[in-house]
Amino acid sequence: MKTKNTILWVLAFLITIAFAVYQRTTGPTYPMKGNGALGGSVIEYKLDRSHGGDDDSRVSIKIPDGSIEGVLYYKRYKTDDAWTMVHMNYDGDELVAYLPHQPPAGKLQYHIKLNRGNSEVRLPKYTDVVMRFKGNVPLWILIPHILLMFTAMLLSTRTGLQALLTTDKLKSLSFYTIIILFFGGLIFGPIVQKFAFGEYWTGIPFGIDLTDNKTLIAFIGWLIALIAVYKGKSPRLFVIGASVLTLLIFMIPHSALGSELDYSTGNIKQAGYFLKHISWLKV
Repeated sequence: MKTKNTILWVLAFLITIAFAVYQRTTGPTYPMKGNGALGGSVIEYKLDRSHGGDDDSRVSIKIPDGSIEGVLYYKRYKTDDAWTMVHMNYDGDELVAYLPHQPPAGKLQYHIKLNRGNSEVRLPKYTDVVMRFKGNVPLWILIPHILLMFTAMLLSTRTGLQALLTTDKLKSLSFYTIIILFFGGLIFGPIVQKFAFGEYWTGIPFGIDLTDNKTLIAFIGWLIALIAVYKGKSPRLFVIGASVLTLLIFMIPHSALGSELDYSTGNIKQAGYFLKHISWLKV
């Protein structure tokens, strides 16, 4: 019995880790990585797409050859601004420049051009990196939020695996799942949002921010499952459904369709604004 319980916990942990890594690394705030060739040198880069705090955002790229020069180009995202050029300076073996601080949810698009003699390379080659700025979120808020959300995903997965086998412990596991999800997503989540972008909640009914709403949907799914468990009406089916729903929801890349400052109005737009501009949704 103990062996089976241990196996289920290990399996739930591995599934949760896999989904958490996928969610984080596919999100629009994960650094953009790649490389480019300049003469006989291969330049690898890792360019940030998120910056928190009140200072400027440092842009750096490791350079194997001190004869290479670099220029950072940037402008405000989704504007007709002209490109601003900033010459990059060496700091050790890195070329460094800074993007100016923006209000919360403000975005700058940028790229780098490196040259040596008559050779030049653009990084990234065909697109721009989009940097989103946010307020500083204190660690005493951020760490509990992350830990609670990971624990909620773990408990959700573990409870779903339990339901595949038996109804034993479904009441306690479902109860702990929804409690941890409540505190992680609906208590600490809005506090993180407030520090980062100035609003506690931008999901339904006040908006359709994707991050807020996927947490709300997961909570509702587990609330329905908990009621089914305590009433004894197809509890395994509802628990499995809530567990699968939670995994699918948290596969959505972190911060996808998140808050964005509209520079023309000075207002922060939520996911609904972006959905109107996704061409395949208009078909």
